[in-house]
Amino acid sequence: MDLFRSEPMQLTRVIIPVESAHRVISYLGELGLFQFKDLNMEKSPFQRTYATQIKRCEEMARKLRFFKDQMCKAGFIPSTKSTHVSEISLDELEVKLGEQELELIEMNANSEKLQRAHNELLEYKLVLKKAGEVFNSAQRSATAQQREHEHRRVERSLDSPLLLEQEITDLSKQVKLGYVSGLIQRDKSMAFERILFRATRGNVFLKQYSIEQPVIDPVSEQKVEKNVFIVFHSGERAKNKVLKICDAFGANRYPFTDDIGKQQQMVTEVTGKLSELKTTIDVGKHHWRHVVHAISHQYEQWNNLVKKEKSIYYTLNMLCFDVTKKCLVAEGWCPVFATSQIQKALMKATVDSNSQIGAIFEILTSKESPPTYLRTNKFTNSFQEIVNAYGVAKYQEANPGVYTVVTFPFLFAVMFGDWGHGICLFLATMYLILREKTYSSQKLGDIMEMAFGGRYVIIMMSIFSIYTGFIYNEFFSVPYELFGQSAYACRDPSCRDATTIGLIKVRDTYPFGVDPVWHGTRSELPFLNSLKMKMSILLGVAQMNLGIILSYFNAKFFRNDIDTWYQFVPQMIFLNSLFGYLSLLIILKWCTGSQADLYHVMIYMFLSPMDDLEDNELFFGQKYFQLLLLFMALVAVPWMLIPKPFLLKKQHEERHRGGAYQPLHSYDENLEQERNNGRREEFEFSEILVHQLIHTIEFVLGSVSNTASYLRLWALSLAHSELSSVFYEKVLVLSWGYNSVTIFIIGIIVFIFATVGVLLVMETLSAFLHALRLHWVEFQNKFYQGDGYKFYPFSFALISDNEE
Repeated sequence: MDLFRSEPMQLTRVIIPVESAHRVISYLGELGLFQFKDLNMEKSPFQRTYATQIKRCEEMARKLRFFKDQMCKAGFIPSTKSTHVSEISLDELEVKLGEQELELIEMNANSEKLQRAHNELLEYKLVLKKAGEVFNSAQRSATAQQREHEHRRVERSLDSPLLLEQEITDLSKQVKLGYVSGLIQRDKSMAFERILFRATRGNVFLKQYSIEQPVIDPVSEQKVEKNVFIVFHSGERAKNKVLKICDAFGANRYPFTDDIGKQQQMVTEVTGKLSELKTTIDVGKHHWRHVVHAISHQYEQWNNLVKKEKSIYYTLNMLCFDVTKKCLVAEGWCPVFATSQIQKALMKATVDSNSQIGAIFEILTSKESPPTYLRTNKFTNSFQEIVNAYGVAKYQEANPGVYTVVTFPFLFAVMFGDWGHGICLFLATMYLILREKTYSSQKLGDIMEMAFGGRYVIIMMSIFSIYTGFIYNEFFSVPYELFGQSAYACRDPSCRDATTIGLIKVRDTYPFGVDPVWHGTRSELPFLNSLKMKMSILLGVAQMNLGIILSYFNAKFFRNDIDTWYQFVPQMIFLNSLFGYLSLLIILKWCTGSQADLYHVMIYMFLSPMDDLEDNELFFGQKYFQLLLLFMALVAVPWMLIPKPFLLKKQHEERHRGGAYQPLHSYDENLEQERNNGRREEFEFSEILVHQLIHTIEFVLGSVSNTASYLRLWALSLAHSELSSVFYEKVLVLSWGYNSVTIFIIGIIVFIFATVGVLLVMETLSAFLHALRLHWVEFQNKFYQGDGYKFYPFSFALISDNEE
């Protein structure tokens, strides 16, 4: 079984000539079965041999990220279709990326300048329009006043005194005012007006006109609501103040003339420039989109090449040079079955690189614990990840992932037993599986990503839920006679006294699952409580026994007789003397139909073991059998506690007897291995004793608490059944009783939302978490250490998009 134990691993050394090193690493990356060890731990990333090449790859990756931003801006998606593009080297790609980047940067800069000029001209046109209206209106008003003044002057010319004539003459000498025009953001206009008034002490005149449509600001390139302003002032001092205030408020100033002829000429010129700029911008955008579109077709190829080259150089930095500086030495782990494949890859790399010297592959011996490599497929991977979330299996210890494939969805289904809800869950998951190829290439949300990643776990959960739903005989809490008629019927044909007198058995026992007649009776809850509670204890004891049996297989595989005789045997005796015996009583009570009180039997087995059982006796000699089991349970506790620490101490002393003499080592062995073999391992007897004491207490108390913990199967199953029944009776049936189509439709909608939201989402999550706890705590702590580390081979297939 590939999944029961991890693959046998070996530590290997590969001596590679420098000229073929790049190709060797590339072929091993394509193979994906070799995990390199870092032999340059003492060096920083900048001191390593290929640091320059990694910087080049990082710079190219930066340029590719810039291209990706440009593609997103243009609305293009990188093409994933395999286009027949000629192979390109890293040096050629570096040059090409540099040229493309410079071209795009120049195009963006030119486009920015043109767009800014276009936006400025648009604002200028608005200023010319609004300011022209102001000056034209003022010009017409001034002309009318001048005519009226001339008319009055002719009427008063004969009878006006000399002094009055002088005053009228002075009125014609008007002061020439300067002005500043531009645009300012509307939300700053009030503060702008206030500051102008205070700074000039009211010696300026401000006119503002709001623009209906927002305009694009040339600086920020954002749409902003603005006002056109004209500030009239007198003198250079006031003008300087106005200009400084405009700059402080970020107002865009534009020149303007009061000559009407020149105004029309300026409007015509601005309109023509706008038309030219618009044409130029459109042509530039078309060319820019064409360049970005061409890049999008080759982006994936370039990106993959850069990521591969960067990962190759990063791996080469983990290798060290030999004494001659002509070969690179690599060390790492690989599965035993991959030996021939790795050797073929090394030979191929030697031939393709035209190297005169081939790479040397040798197997080393090491005391270091190898990584854990479990071969999984897309179905078993999700279940294995559930186990790995608790801890990665130690090298070649029994892997609970094999049993999790069945036990996890089954325990979930015990709590979620309803074949109607199971079908809904099955259909939803089948949709994810059928659209597997589509969703696997997309970025989904966090919740959707979790559901899609665990789609095979969920579909197994739904299948088992349909199975347990048939056993419980519940379809949205409604029972059906799917496997035949009920075995019970009323005593009298009218069935009036069914609730008081009861039912009688008229046929054979219902062939599969719970008889539908139990649902809706007054004895339904006591019957189902008793059934599910006893079933939970049986399942819990069976799974805990499985965990202890797996500890035996671990001890046998690692040839650890101490764990077999002083851990596995006493644990089996203790657990089954108490809770195995309880399971036996439950089965006997079901088979014989006895009325014995099992609570009384188990309690007085400890409090009064010598008393007679009387009516609670299920088989002959039960009292003496209980005394034997109680004695065995008491003996099992010191059996677990005392012998193992002393035997470990004795074993340690025998192993290191004569440790003052060290064996001679051959020249080829590692210096590190030589030091490890010559160093005496420390053994602290007190620590071992305390550890064994803690382990014994944990197992003894855990046997009770873990068995009680399995009662959550009963509790959650009951809660799910009752919630489903409430939603059916109090929503669907109640709305049907009103004889109103509207109320019934509302009832159906509420029932659907309650079923999906509460039963199919919240209850699914709740049952999932409880099943997870039962596996991590109650099952895996019996045998699973989970202190290993995962096998991470150098593989191009595992390079993620977020790799830096």
